[in-house]
Amino acid sequence: MLPTQCRAARGLLDWSQAALAERAKVSLSALKNFEGGRSTPIANNLAAIRTALESAGVIFLDNGEGPGVKLRK
Repeated sequence: MLPTQCRAARGLLDWSQAALAERAKVSLSALKNFEGGRSTPIANNLAAIRTALESAGVIFLDNGEGPGVKLRK
């Protein structure tokens, strides 16, 4: 998952950074640093962020047109 995908996924869900951090049980600063491109979270935190988004219906794409996200129907 790229920072741009994370921001886009939050946008689709209308979640704030604080809401995602709470749902993923990661620190808000770790999420902000990741989305801002300043650092990559440790593997456990990155997996928790992705799982929280996927549990809410986000599908991560990489179909040759570049990375993206969409919501499950």
